[in-house]
Parts: sequence; structure tokens; C-alpha cells
Amino acid sequence: MEPRGEKSGEADGVRVTPQLLKVRSGEFALESILLLKLQGLGLVDLGCLGECLGLEWLDLSGNALTQLGPLASLRQLAVLNVANNRLTGLEPLAACENLQSLNAAGNLLAGPGQLQCLAALPSLERLRLRHPSARLSNPLCASPSYWASVRELLPGLKVIDGERVSGRGSDFYQLCRDLDSSLCPGSSSGPRAVEAQPWVEPGYWESWPTRSSSILEEACRQFQDTLQECHDLDRQARDSLAQAEQALSPARATSFVF
Repeated sequence: MEPRGEKSGEADGVRVTPQLLKVRSGEFALESILLLKLQGLGLVDLGCLGECLGLEWLDLSGNALTQLGPLASLRQLAVLNVANNRLTGLEPLAACENLQSLNAAGNLLAGPGQLQCLAALPSLERLRLRHPSARLSNPLCASPSYWASVRELLPGLKVIDGERVSGRGSDFYQLCRDLDSSLCPGSSSGPRAVEAQPWVEPGYWESWPTRSSSILEEACRQFQDTLQECHDLDRQARDSLAQAEQALSPARATSFVF
């Protein structure tokens, strides 16, 4: 059985210790850890995690964390998943100058003010604050102006909640929204003819890294999983379009014999 760390002051709470980190990572020195998975361990205290100065990829999802203080020393951190915790703020992440991707869905972030600390991060491009399929969100996501507020506060973001906000991908997303709107019952304009064009060349998403790296391998594995989900969604979309076309086509004439 893997060690669960040392108990903290909270009931059934787990604290990050050097022993826990070494067992989970397989590294002897904390500074050598590049990739770390600590999801679903019941963590309430990050303990010595701040000593992993070389850490680039970190998964803390599914714990009971209320603060991220030790992460302020992780200047090399590029990918962070803190989904499904109890966070009310992200202030320590303001020091993570290399942060590129952050998943904070399923926490207690109440308003855009809790995101202000991310505004100075030059490399942050991907942010997730809600994940409908996983039923994870934050209180701030309930606001009608949520999307606009996040874009205004963090104009450098390219992806919010899994949806592209810039580049040709966003055009494709808008095309899908327009198509959905045109097929909605009661639409006064009726269905509109749209011709979707591929926005990348065939095989663009199939490449793998040329050099071995645990971080790249994990990233590629997750990407391949996402790609498979996209293929499944594409198949479902085609089926839905076929059904919509059949439903909207003129009724076939029926002959009767009297």
C-alpha cells in the first residue's frame, strides 16, 4: 500500500511529506521531480511540495485543499490541475511565471477578483473554471457576464473551459453555434446552408514527440484521449445533422387507393 502521508490537524486530512513525494514520483531528490500526480489523496496541506523546484507538471485534483501557498516557489511549473478542491483564491500562483495551463474547475472561486492574480502571468493560455460533463464549476461561472469578464481580465487566454477564444478554432466553434441556432425549433430564419472547411491539414494532430520525456508522454496521452473524444463528438454531430436534415426535408407524397 502506498503511504498516504502524515495526518494534519484536520480529521482524515493528509499532508504532503518528502516520503510521499518520493514514493509517488520515484525520485530520490525532491528537486529532480518534473511530473507529479497527487490526485484523490485527501490532501489538506501541501507541506513540503514547494521544495520540488524543478516541477513542471502537477495534478492535485480531487483533494480537500483550501490554499496553495507552497506553490509560489514553483517557478518552472507549466501545467497545474487543482480541480475539485475547496479553493477560494489562487494568489500564490501569481509567482508561477511559467504557468501555461490551469484547471481550477470545481472550487469556490466567487468572482473575477479571484482571478486578478493570474493577470500578470505571461505564458498562461489555457484556463478551465467549469467542466459541465464532470459537473464541476465555480460560483463565479453562474454570472451572465462570466465569459466576457474572464476574457477582459485575461486577454492572453487562447482557451477557456475547453473552448478556443482566438484563432481559427474559435471560428469553427462559432460556426457550430450558428448551425445549432439555425436548427433550433421556432427559428424564424430557418436552416442556413453552411460549408465547413477543415481548419488543419489531415494528420496534423497525430504527431508524437521525437524525444523521450515523461512530461511530453503524459501530455500526449491526455491529448490522444481528448482527440478520441473529438472523434466521438464528430460522429455524434454527423448523426444529429443527418437526423435534422431528415426532419426538415419536405414530407414525402403518399398515394392512396380509394
